[in-house]
Amino acid sequence: MAKIPESNARLYKNVFVCKRCKTKLRASNLKILQGKIKCKRCNSKAFRAVRKK
Repeated sequence: MAKIPESNARLYKNVFVCKRCKTKLRASNLKILQGKIKCKRCNSKAFRAVRKK
């Protein structure tokens, strides 16, 4: 299966997962690192990058 750059960017670029409730969120890397972004569901500030399969 070919890896298309457009689909990879759509699925994985600037997508983070909340470590507490596993909700996906799209935000810039800098805002995540600065702690300006909170989870929509649980108001946590702990995120990780989404895993590529």
